[in-house]
Amino acid sequence: MAQSVDKPHFFNGEHYAYWKNRMMFFIKANDFHLWDIVEDGPFVPTTSRSEWSANDCKKMELNCKALHIIFCALGPDVYAKVSSCKSAKEVWDKLEVIHEGTNDVKETKIGLLNLKYENFKMDPNKDIKSMFDRFSTIVNQLKGFGEEIPEDKLIRKLIYSLPQSWDSKKTAIIEAKDLKKLKLDELIGSLLTHEMMSIPLKRENEKIIKEQGVDVNIIALKSSKCKYEDSSMGESSEEDGEMAYLFKNFTRFMKSEKDKSKHEPKKKMKESLRTKSSKE
Repeated sequence: MAQSVDKPHFFNGEHYAYWKNRMMFFIKANDFHLWDIVEDGPFVPTTSRSEWSANDCKKMELNCKALHIIFCALGPDVYAKVSSCKSAKEVWDKLEVIHEGTNDVKETKIGLLNLKYENFKMDPNKDIKSMFDRFSTIVNQLKGFGEEIPEDKLIRKLIYSLPQSWDSKKTAIIEAKDLKKLKLDELIGSLLTHEMMSIPLKRENEKIIKEQGVDVNIIALKSSKCKYEDSSMGESSEEDGEMAYLFKNFTRFMKSEKDKSKHEPKKKMKESLRTKSSKE
């Protein structure tokens, strides 16, 4: 069921980072001044209630409104833990300690997340979507702890996290794009497009190889040789030429194998005649 934009997102004690982020924007959307109350605490008049001015009452109302919004979002078990709090800031801070831990605990969690980020690599057996989902989870968790990573750094990290089988694509992106201006969604779109184009081709090649009974290691050797020859002639390796490049290399290989099979009977005949002559 879709969440109403007029009601705060319900929190029952699970997925706190997700709730916290959504709740922050919900409060800001209602009244931006309310978020100041949650972050910095309410204005508390030093005079007695009977001496409050209209402005004092207005400021106190902001705290009550922010407190009401947060309480309306909490399930019974969560509400019971913070029901004694008198300000929105007190509730918010207490929920952070309960679900994120003290500052020392938070620092430990941030350290572990940073370690995951630094060691992040794409699993060669997974697809781009799976890789990006796992990457986004780590980045969003860091963001929940206030650790913002610039987009250009995220892009570089993703590119260099791709496995060796993606080397040609990595080189094409780095050479053709200004990574400081490249957007994250543009990069993912480019990687998904490349994946959709290359997988069917790979399967077709494997099918042909199986039917022809050709050694895969020979293809790898031939492909590497062709790549070296193409680079020495200055041919482009950009995205729009990648598929043509793969087809061309495979065609070269199949042609060379066909030529080899044509000359094989003649070679055997010459060797046979040579052997017969030496015996005579």
